Amino acid sequence: MNHLKTYILLAAMTALFGAVGYLVGGTGGMLIALLVAGAMNLFAYWNADKMVLRHFKAQEIQAGHPDARVRAYVEDALALAQRAGLPAPKVYIIDNPQPNAFATGRNPENAAVAATSGLLALLSREEIRGVMAHELAHVKNRDTLTMTVTATIAGAVAMLANFALFFGDRDRNPIVGLLIMFLAPIAASLVQMAISRAREYEADRIGAEIGGEPEALASALQKIEGYARQRVNMDAERNPAMAHLFIINPLAGKGADNLFSTHPNTQNRIAQLMDIARRFGRATTPPQSGPWGAATARKRGPWG
Repeated sequence: MNHLKTYILLAAMTALFGAVGYLVGGTGGMLIALLVAGAMNLFAYWNADKMVLRHFKAQEIQAGHPDARVRAYVEDALALAQRAGLPAPKVYIIDNPQPNAFATGRNPENAAVAATSGLLALLSREEIRGVMAHELAHVKNRDTLTMTVTATIAGAVAMLANFALFFGDRDRNPIVGLLIMFLAPIAASLVQMAISRAREYEADRIGAEIGGEPEALASALQKIEGYARQRVNMDAERNPAMAHLFIINPLAGKGADNLFSTHPNTQNRIAQLMDIARRFGRATTPPQSGPWGAATARKRGPWG
């Protein structure tokens, strides 16, 4: 269903682009906007992983790290990739107290997973495995490509709206022009965010299958969201366009409206994971909440 939802939303985005392009610049204007947006996002597709990792000051780590918790994190990430039938990803740590993680890379052969020091300090080993399984699901689903295509079309819509402001048909009803300028980019952004939310649900589902511990991922999501709200991620705040990469919105402390959120409601994600756990014949109750909304039902690991 999440794949179907993604395809429907991509079709809606394409239809929006076609309608706005035709109204603003006809076929020629539409093609120019698509080519410009495509060139920009093609560059991002090939270089985004390096840019993102550099922006968050991520440090690559290897198996055999002297810190036991870091060593376990690397070993589990590589083992889960093998279990998922993926090439071994590069593994990174970000020195940041906010618990969070993301995956990047243009394809499975060039993938990287990154976790913050805050996440390794907070979660048990089982929960960290659940998070890594989720991130590897993004790699397996080639979500980087999906979001690049989405960003290309959304960027083209925004360019067409700007084109309407400066070069639009002066004989057209000015109200129509204003609606195109302001509503089209907003509509494209909403569809883009909806696609991002659909991909998160799908990564939760596939991650539960890869890791085999959906309740551990559910517990991790509960903890991460609760603690992320208490710790500001300044690197993410400086570049909010990267927020969709993380497993939990790193800007959650800003209280963004759900309609404009790049992530689904965490409780809805937990409900889906607990349903999967029941089908696996495992947990039957959701993780309990602590003073920060963090799960307390599961035993913390030796470094948690």
